[in-house]
Amino acid sequence: MELMENGESKKFKKAQKRVEELKAFYGHLAVYLFINTFITLSKVVVNMNNGETLGESLWDFGTFAVWFFWGIGLMFHALKVFSFNPLFGRNWEKKQIKKYMEEDEKEAKKYR
Repeated sequence: MELMENGESKKFKKAQKRVEELKAFYGHLAVYLFINTFITLSKVVVNMNNGETLGESLWDFGTFAVWFFWGIGLMFHALKVFSFNPLFGRNWEKKQIKKYMEEDEKEAKKYR
């Protein structure tokens, strides 16, 4: 009975950790949207006061630089939180474990 409770406790802690990671990501996303919207609006207003048109203000690289570079960081955060790793995903891990176990088995059979 104690083992089952211990297993349930581990599952609970794992689920709790996952929820915390999701909360952190959604907080990051909210801050990203709020701050970048504020920066963009401020930059557009300042540029328009300096004589630029709305189109010129919007299509300035400086207007989108923060969105772009911070967005790269946000993308990596999302990839981590949502467990998306095309290079070293779960299938890759399972294949590698199976491969090494088979190699060890072959090596052990040589000496029997």
